[in-house]
Amino acid sequence: MMAEHQRIHPVHDVEAPHRPLVPGNSYKSDRVFPKRTFPVMHSKPPKRRRSCCCRFLCWTLSILLILIVAIGITVGIIYLVFRPKLPKYSVDQLTISQFNVSDNNTLSATFNVAITATNPNKKIGIYYEGGSHISALYMDTQLCEGSLPKFYQGHRNTTVLDLSLTGEAQDASALTSRIQEQLQQTNNIPLDLKVNQPVRVKLGKLKLFKVKFRVRCKLVVDNLGASNDISISSSSCKFRFRL
Repeated sequence: MMAEHQRIHPVHDVEAPHRPLVPGNSYKSDRVFPKRTFPVMHSKPPKRRRSCCCRFLCWTLSILLILIVAIGITVGIIYLVFRPKLPKYSVDQLTISQFNVSDNNTLSATFNVAITATNPNKKIGIYYEGGSHISALYMDTQLCEGSLPKFYQGHRNTTVLDLSLTGEAQDASALTSRIQEQLQQTNNIPLDLKVNQPVRVKLGKLKLFKVKFRVRCKLVVDNLGASNDISISSSSCKFRFRL
């Protein structure tokens, strides 16, 4: 007789209570979740814009440097070829045909001035243009004024200019009193001549742009009487130019 095989199947206990996976005294908020860290992203300036600015600055500085070097070379060549020298000026003679006070306390003056202009350059000419102005002053008070004629001064040339200056000054009584007091104290009278002259310089056959000559002459004379022989005891002129 064959032995009977008995199959045993697991039986679930229906009456047994289900045990929760989470303890009863704990809540969802008490659960511990792993924390995730996020890397901090720092904003970086664009490299292309910075490189463009650097290139522009380098190109600008390079162009300026090239221009400066080119101008320096040009000036050096001009100096070596033409050997420029400053013109010279002197006041040689002064006569006064009118220097009197009118009834309305106005001083009327007429000066005749002889100015010598010398161009010492071998290869440079000077065009004296219109629009010049010359004035005679005593202690910053203008006595009379005039202008220079238009002319061309060639190489190594000396030109004597006879100029007539006329004008009027207000408050003549106070002005003549100061002049007389100056004459009694020092036996001389200081005068200033100011000249503003536009010119064009000619280098060889090339006529350059217009510049302005400014000449300042300081004179010391023995009197300011009309129709008198006036002696110039000292005379000095300074020259400069501007664009």
